[in-house]
Amino acid sequence: MKKFDSIIIGSGQAGTPLVFKLASKGQKVAFIEKEHLGGTCLNTGCTPTKAYVASARRMWDAHNGEDLGITIPVGAKANLKKVKARKDALISKSVKGILSGLQSNNNITYIKGEAVFSGHKTIRVNDEDLFAENIYINVGARAIIPGDFEGVNYLTNQSILELVEIPEHLVIVGGSYIGLEFGQIFKRLGSKVTIVERNKRIISREDPDVSETILEFLKDEGIEFILNATCLSGKNNSDGSITVSVDCRHESQKITGTHLLLAVGRIPNTDTLNLEATGVKTNERGFVEVNNTLETDVPGIFALGDCNGKGAFTHTAYNDYEIIAENLFDGKTRKVSDRIVTYCLYTDPPLGRAGMTLEQAKQSGKKLKVGYHKMEDIARAREKGETKGFMRIVVDGDTNHILGASILGTGGDEIISGILNMMYAGASYQVIRDSVIPHPTVSELIPTMLEGLKEI
Repeated sequence: MKKFDSIIIGSGQAGTPLVFKLASKGQKVAFIEKEHLGGTCLNTGCTPTKAYVASARRMWDAHNGEDLGITIPVGAKANLKKVKARKDALISKSVKGILSGLQSNNNITYIKGEAVFSGHKTIRVNDEDLFAENIYINVGARAIIPGDFEGVNYLTNQSILELVEIPEHLVIVGGSYIGLEFGQIFKRLGSKVTIVERNKRIISREDPDVSETILEFLKDEGIEFILNATCLSGKNNSDGSITVSVDCRHESQKITGTHLLLAVGRIPNTDTLNLEATGVKTNERGFVEVNNTLETDVPGIFALGDCNGKGAFTHTAYNDYEIIAENLFDGKTRKVSDRIVTYCLYTDPPLGRAGMTLEQAKQSGKKLKVGYHKMEDIARAREKGETKGFMRIVVDGDTNHILGASILGTGGDEIISGILNMMYAGASYQVIRDSVIPHPTVSELIPTMLEGLKEI
């Protein structure tokens, strides 16, 4: 049995920086990865999808110059092979950088293989047994495949990135973040797109007006939606197409496309670890149960990233790494509960979110003040010709602290960081209200908006 100071299972956005940190402190570390070095974000998540978003935006620009006085000759066409090649090159460069760092570090043993717990703090991989007092699980998550779609020729967020030809008609089951981003991407690249959602509205965790606004601008681009879809199932057709049934009560409620993307959620990759062998518990959804410092009920075993259910984003995974590293080496007492919920939806225009939604704030029972501004009323948005969306900030009426914000519109994914910084500082909204912001920017309307807060 090979013994190490630490073992890290999975090379995602928590595991990768952690292995280099532990090694820099003199630890001997086994670093195990069964599939993609660099994890989901680098290989099948943020990096590739945002590269595709950028290509899709170029297509949108090519077809929407007239409103700004630019006549663009007809004939712009997307080349998915080149889009994919650019994406692959971006990934390859980053993966090579990580691999080079691993190979040049004498304290790191990089192992390509699938890790399985064979006993208490004992890992079996490639017919070898490894032991360490400290084990960090960073195995990520994968797409959920509903039973009624097993055996169907479906795509996931991973396999759709391997296409080299633009789908003629892409049917997407799931009207949330992944489904909406890919829907807009492929619509702009030239596909007919139909999005099927079982709920009465898309991205139902957001405020209703956020959902409705996004639905409207995606419909304006030509994406078709089927909402309130029940009893979903799919089948392969003899001509290679796929048919999705959306309502068992009406046999005619079916949609047929050339390609099918399943985007109904994610499931943690914990089911193959044999966690029972070491006593680590998971909840009913398969997420590893951890405390506020990411330790499981087995001392010395931690879970980081998507598999712990404490966040499903690269930034939360990286923060998991920071909590572990700084508590371990810097004498800090950082906790998961210290962080504020924040994320973005990378449609165009994007949504930047921080803290509570308006609906959540209403349910909190707090006294509330709300600021709201339509993007069409912002000079810079009009000048850019990008006026869809709105911004909203929710304030605690007693403390004057910002409870949450939704910035849906041009630049929203960047603007949200400024608001988030104020929330972490625990500062009054009045600090932003009284600040001087450069003109002309979208952000300059935030102080103006905060001057006119309304109690609700």
